[in-house]
This record gives sequence, C-alpha cells and structure tokens, in this order.
Amino acid sequence: MTNRFLTHENLSKLLADLVAANTRVIAPVRAHDDPASVDYLPIQKLEDASFGAQLPRRSAKQFFLPATEVLLQYRSEKDGVKIEEVPVKAKPQVILGAAPCDVAAPEIVDKVMNWDYRDELWFGRREATTIVSMLCSLMDETCFCTAVGLGPDSLRGSDAMLMPVEGGYFVRVVTEKGEALFKDYGTEQLSDAMYAQVRKTGEEARTKVERNMPAIPADFARTLERNFDHPLWKTLALRCHGCGACAGICPTCHCFDIVDEHDDAEHGVRRRNWDSCQTQRFTVHGSGHNPRASQSERFRQRIEHKFSIYPSRFGEILCTGCGRCSRTCPGGMNLAEVVGEFRKLSTPAPEGSAQ
Repeated sequence: MTNRFLTHENLSKLLADLVAANTRVIAPVRAHDDPASVDYLPIQKLEDASFGAQLPRRSAKQFFLPATEVLLQYRSEKDGVKIEEVPVKAKPQVILGAAPCDVAAPEIVDKVMNWDYRDELWFGRREATTIVSMLCSLMDETCFCTAVGLGPDSLRGSDAMLMPVEGGYFVRVVTEKGEALFKDYGTEQLSDAMYAQVRKTGEEARTKVERNMPAIPADFARTLERNFDHPLWKTLALRCHGCGACAGICPTCHCFDIVDEHDDAEHGVRRRNWDSCQTQRFTVHGSGHNPRASQSERFRQRIEHKFSIYPSRFGEILCTGCGRCSRTCPGGMNLAEVVGEFRKLSTPAPEGSAQ
C-alpha cells in the first residue's frame, strides 16, 4: 500500500487522459431527472462529478450486473438451432469517488458468482474495472456500515481511496490496479498535516455511524435460525408491500430471472433481468405452488439470506449497511430496526423481569 497526493488539476488530467483513451469513467453525478439527487453515471470531465454531495440513489451494482443483459443469441436453421455467445471480456472502466459501502459490495457478491458456476459476464466486468472510492462523510441516521464490519474509511474492494484534504486529495493506493492508475499522477510527498487531517476525518465519520447501530454479533445468524417461526416476522412484515424496491437499490442483492425472448419465428435472445425474492411470483412453481406464499415468508427470506444463509455459506454478511433500503421503502421499514428487534431475542431478559 502506498500513499500519494493529487491536486484537483492532477485528478482532472487523469480523468481527461482516461476519457481520451476510451475508458469509461463513472462517478456520482447530479441526477438528470432530479437535481436534488445523485446517481452513478458516466462523466467526461471532473466538473461533471458531484463528490461529497450525497449518497447516490442507486448503488454501482448496475455496472457489474446490469438490470437487463443478453446472455446469448439463437437462430433456428434447417439443421438445428445455432447459438451465438456474447463477449465476456468487457471494456475498461473506472468507478471514481464511490462510497465505501458500494465499493465493498462486489467483493462480497464475488463469492456467490463463483460458487457452483463462474459467472463470466460478472467477472469480465470486475476484471475490467478499477474502483476508486472516497472517504465517506455522507452518513445519516439510516447508515450502519460499521455494524457489518465496514466503515466510512473502509478500503475493502477499493483499488484506491480518495480522501479530501486541503488543496486536493490524499490517495491511498491499495492494489496493482490502483498503482497503475495513479503512478504517473500526483506526488508521494505528503505532509504530517495531511495524515492528521485524514485520520481525524475518518475517526469522526466512524464515530457518527457507530451511534446508529452496534456491531452485529457473531452469533446473530444462529439467533435468526432459532427464531425461524417466531411471530415477530409477521408483525414486522405488516408494512412490507412486496414491491422489491429494496432489492433494486441494494448493492449486494443479486437475484435474477432468465427468459428467452423471440424477435421473430427464427431469431431470439436469452436475457437476464434483475428480480427480487420479495415479489409474489419469484418462487411460484410451474405447478402453481408457492413455497413462500405469504409476504411475511418472503420478508423473512430477505433478512435470513443477508444475515444467516449467506454468512453460513460464505462466511460474511450480505449487506454493507448503506441504508438505502430504509430510505426507499414505501412502507417505512428500517433494516437497522428489524435487526435490532431480533437482537433483543438473543439477549437474556434481566432476572426477575416479566417474560
């Protein structure tokens, strides 16, 4: 790991050189449909970016797992069906100034994408992407990244991290990709004042987030397992509309559906589309039977998957604590609140209190 200092001019030149080399650069940008919001979008110059304005409405997941994509094309011929595979090698792209909660997510999802089958489209984009995060100062009352082992200054998933300091950016270079990106830009001459400012900003940001939710205990997965049939699931799920909005904006939700679409009698494509375990039709069998017929069962599945099933299978929580699901939910559901309710079940009641 190395450290560098970049002026705003250095960063602007880096971006201009990337664009000139036909590398797509993605950054937080004021949303086209709502200037009060921010989205991750391709940019052409540094002035287009909105660093430090607010957390983008949606995560950067779409640049690794598009909302819809073609997996293959097919054509009917006299002697059978001809399959045309799509390219799995992606064009270079740089994600610049992303939030640490978004940057950590692809590395978490890598495990399921390379589990019983290697998803070549996913990894083609992962390998073609250099990720530059930015120390976060955007937290609000719904953030809880520190509760899931991350933080506003977490380097997980980053090839490099930008940290605003006077006159520019302190850059913490983490990987070879990061080194290749920044090696010709900036300087390695850093002052003690820069180190002190970065340390102070990171500590203050962590302290602010930690107030929202304590760290999730190691045995929380077992708590959920033991309370699989607890009536609390039905109570909490009363507010769930089953709309799937939480999955659409989540950095780590990765459920998808695969369909064959016919262009005409002879041509068609096989397409992958985002889906959500919260919708009623997600688990409907061909027979018409639905093993998760009620919304409370579907709501339980989402929480169990993130905090019990995925940790049991892959050793980590399927959540980065970004808080988007709580901000987006039309029913006003708060994930930190849900986790907190089940944490109470693992805490012994004080001696002599009513049970």
